[in-house]
Amino acid sequence: MKRKRAALAGALTLAVAIGVGGAALPAGAAATTAAADSAGHGSATDRARLQEILQRLTTADGAPGALVEVRDRHGSTVLTSGVADVKSQAPVHRDSRFRIGSMTKMCTATTLLQLVGEHRVRLDAPVERYLPGVVRVHGKDGRKITVRQLLQHTSGLPDFLDHLKPREVVADPLVRYDPRDLVDMALKYPRVFEPGTDWDYSHTNYLLAGLIIEKVTGHTYAEEVRERIIEPLHLRETSVPLGSTIPGPHPRGYAQPGQEVPLLDITEADPSVGGAAGGMISSGTDLNGFLGALLRGDLLHPAELREMMRTRDTGNEDGRAYGLGLESRPLPGGGPYWGHGGDFLGFETMAGATVDGRRATVMVNLGPGGSDAQSDDIEAAVRTALSAGRPAARQ
Repeated sequence: MKRKRAALAGALTLAVAIGVGGAALPAGAAATTAAADSAGHGSATDRARLQEILQRLTTADGAPGALVEVRDRHGSTVLTSGVADVKSQAPVHRDSRFRIGSMTKMCTATTLLQLVGEHRVRLDAPVERYLPGVVRVHGKDGRKITVRQLLQHTSGLPDFLDHLKPREVVADPLVRYDPRDLVDMALKYPRVFEPGTDWDYSHTNYLLAGLIIEKVTGHTYAEEVRERIIEPLHLRETSVPLGSTIPGPHPRGYAQPGQEVPLLDITEADPSVGGAAGGMISSGTDLNGFLGALLRGDLLHPAELREMMRTRDTGNEDGRAYGLGLESRPLPGGGPYWGHGGDFLGFETMAGATVDGRRATVMVNLGPGGSDAQSDDIEAAVRTALSAGRPAARQ
């Protein structure tokens, strides 16, 4: 997934050259730090460790602002660092909304698995059954690719983001894209492997999953997510946006076009380039609420939740494994946590939860162009938050 960010960052340098405006990060802005707690949750040591990571994100790693919300059965803690706006120097709001990128895939997979539970979709049925003729081009065959393989990234289908020119997206981020056009763009290129024989992350899979949801229900993807997830869970800060703005309090979203180049404000962006693969907006509160409900079984029947959490190895050295729109990673004290990462124009995010009810969401308002250190520290913040208060691993 880092290779996607690297490609976007390279194109952003070109975008600056063609006249897209930027904003400089004022000296000392990243060091501005704030913390806000509720319900007295978490020990002072836990909060200090998290605050240290957030401050590193907004100093050494170069992000303008950062936020983490941690929640368990006893309450929540929100910590912030840096600024929401490099011009006004406004601090990061504790109730910030932001673009969640590929964390959208958790909602898409949940919606599709609900349809499986309703016997309207079969996980191991071919894509051709629901989208006849859509994946029948240039050696790709929807009769040989299953719905499960889409959700688990084992379809072998090429990723449209490998072939969409980021320069065009950044030069005019308000352009609206049709998901079928993005799928057709990807399908012009060779498949990555024979379906079911390997794993490779591809946003094309989830655009197709969104199209299946629409075909089976007769409703838009946005309508189904609202009816099945957002409204039942009362996620008031979550949306499947149609417009380019972020409603409610939110930080500006920035990209880093290159070294010694001003930050590029890309807060206003049409979400259709992400769609069912990455177009949603949410908050730390809502994402933690969603993950808690998901792992408690409030959104899926036991059979579908088991399928979602049945993972396969991804080849990453850190031990992460991928289920159906849900990723697992190991915790230092033992056991996994479940969640997903995401990045969209202006933001990089990650959320995780344990089965015992602890949840954490992290956001920085920089992406693409963020460093590998930024990504590592975002994951470190989630891992630290979910490990707080747990016994140390045995030596």
